[in-house]
Amino acid sequence: MSEIGPAEPWTVREIGPPDEDDGALLQGESIFALANGHVGLRGNLEEPHPGGMPGTFLNSLFEERDLTYPEEGYGFPERTQTIVNGPNGKRIALFVDGERFDLRTGEVRRHERVLDLRAGTLTREVEWVSPSGVQVSLRTERLVSFLRPSVAAIRYVVRAEAELRVESDLIVDEELPPPREDDPRASAVLDNPFAPVSHDDDVLVARTRRSGITVAAAVTHTGADGTVTSEPELIRWTSTGRGEIAFEKIIAYRWPASDDVLSDRDTAARDGFDVLAAEQRDYLDDFWAGADVEVDGDPDIQQAVRFGLFHVLQAGAQAGPHPVPAKGLTGNGYDGHTLWDTETYVLRVLTYTHPGCVGPALRWRHCTLDQARDRARELGLGGAAFPWRTISGPECSGYWPAGTAALHVNADIADAVLRYHAATGDDEFMREAGHEILNETAKLWKSVAYFDDEGTAHIAGVTGPDEYTALMDDNIYTNLMAQRNLRAAELDDEALRLADSLSIPYAEGRQVHEQAAGFTRLPEWNFTDDDYPLMMGHHYLNLYRKQVVKQADLVLAMMVRGDAFTDQEKRRNFAYYEARTVRDSSLSAPVQAVLAAELGHLTLAHDYLAESALLDLRGGGESGGDGLHIAACAGAWIALVMGFGGLRDHDGELSFGPRLPPGLHRLAFRLHWRGAALKVTVTRDRVTYEADGDVTLRHEGKEVRVRAGEQLTFAVDPVDDVPAPPSPRPPRSHA
Repeated sequence: MSEIGPAEPWTVREIGPPDEDDGALLQGESIFALANGHVGLRGNLEEPHPGGMPGTFLNSLFEERDLTYPEEGYGFPERTQTIVNGPNGKRIALFVDGERFDLRTGEVRRHERVLDLRAGTLTREVEWVSPSGVQVSLRTERLVSFLRPSVAAIRYVVRAEAELRVESDLIVDEELPPPREDDPRASAVLDNPFAPVSHDDDVLVARTRRSGITVAAAVTHTGADGTVTSEPELIRWTSTGRGEIAFEKIIAYRWPASDDVLSDRDTAARDGFDVLAAEQRDYLDDFWAGADVEVDGDPDIQQAVRFGLFHVLQAGAQAGPHPVPAKGLTGNGYDGHTLWDTETYVLRVLTYTHPGCVGPALRWRHCTLDQARDRARELGLGGAAFPWRTISGPECSGYWPAGTAALHVNADIADAVLRYHAATGDDEFMREAGHEILNETAKLWKSVAYFDDEGTAHIAGVTGPDEYTALMDDNIYTNLMAQRNLRAAELDDEALRLADSLSIPYAEGRQVHEQAAGFTRLPEWNFTDDDYPLMMGHHYLNLYRKQVVKQADLVLAMMVRGDAFTDQEKRRNFAYYEARTVRDSSLSAPVQAVLAAELGHLTLAHDYLAESALLDLRGGGESGGDGLHIAACAGAWIALVMGFGGLRDHDGELSFGPRLPPGLHRLAFRLHWRGAALKVTVTRDRVTYEADGDVTLRHEGKEVRVRAGEQLTFAVDPVDDVPAPPSPRPPRSHA
């Protein structure tokens, strides 16, 4: 049985062969996935394994399927989009004296896989004794090139004193295991989504049957002699030898299909694996120079934050413009859709760590603007209504109370535009895309909001980030984000009056803000039920009627619009909603960590940080076949940098209020800000700012200027570790 080894600062190591029965096989495939935002390879073993979930995911390669409803309704989406498993070039079968290499037979003396976060490679080493007693040594290396977006490569070396045969395949339409029927996050599995178009010994071309997307996959092998056979859905290279077979396998993809796939493949094959690996290392050296987070005192968190950043980069790197799916390209969860997580979590991190990813991702949203306008008209609204779930632009969510009604996605996209421009000064992007996104989303709020007789503006019947509280009036998060959107757009005085007049519900009797109007008057939930997630055992009719919070909502509003709340309001609000939040979403813990840190609940913040950062890395196989939680990967950075680093970015102004929990001795992080690289180092008693260009920021509310090449150091006042307020589901202590 495999396990993830002790925390290492720059690698993730799996020791032992994965056991499909305990979920380790599927979880390992997600953890060890490699991607470049364009092509994604799940971390499958090279040899076929019936318990695995083969996954070669090509960004925006999808099939369409019909949505059916027990009762039809106007404006319900008629079809949805599902990511498909593209042509698989990872599969390599090995035979030793005629016996198939299979970890479930013979004796496994050593099995280790290592994900190198600086090299961007996955290495596997195996020592195996066949059932007939032959000792076999196998080493593989794999990468998906950041600099050559269509290219993936494998280096394969097998040694044994025996007759060896390798069958290396490029195959279309591998059968996927059925989804878990009890989990709404699971993807649909489409039966035979591809129709063959053409094939030869170099290239397979196929077309999705309904969406009509053509994909070309080319493969070649160098370093060893072999023979090639092909058929419409398979190219197989076979090599035989005694003692050793060593080769490099290069795969390239193009969709829509084009002859460029051959030049991509041939150029990569001519350069060879070593050149590709050197390019990969150079790319990542540059990334880490501007993005790394150093954590002293908690090796698990140190490993996890780098693991998270690596996967955020793999999800967001752009050959696009492309969407950034909720699972990246590590699995087919959520059908491969992008959601609001992208702008609120993933692009937030990339804006400061690798802003070159963010402009193209937002340009992709701009490319879908006409579809968003059409959707707004269909809903009887003005401006643009971006979808809750999509791959190419249309709304793909059939559950409208937590989909279409979650209009905040439009303000989330607008907020990402404002954040990106503030951090980069990319005026060209604003001229070509940003201003139009801001204006069209602001028009939506103008059409949906209304004034009451007292002149207060309201937004009625919407769902905020908390999916256990649907179709409410004046969700504070939605109203505050719409307010920011309206103020930033270039519309008219009416838009500004509307922004200034939006209702911010407050319960005078309880002295707290209401997540939405009337929330504090709802019946309380009976928290004796600890069968989480609640949505799997309770009907939404019951959840919607009670004071139970799936994920941070008002607390998220206090993080992203902290300028709208006083310190005392934040303290009372946090305690009230902490007692009602069950975190049935991975989006919650990092946000709770940030507010807990701000309010002095430092140990609690550390525990929430650990919950988010370690969810996939040491999460026991939860939803491993679906892929990683990319927003939770981003959440590790958010909890550390915004929580303990105190980063805030209200109104385009960078500010910090750092403090460390008892378990951490030092925190250092790097940011990109308006063309400069800024490094912030926090210890128990001081914080130091240094940059390679002039940076103006606020430290504890006071404006300071960090000049290029200089250091500014300030004393950090000690912060008492305030006891955590009551919670129905406190995080496990990360002692």
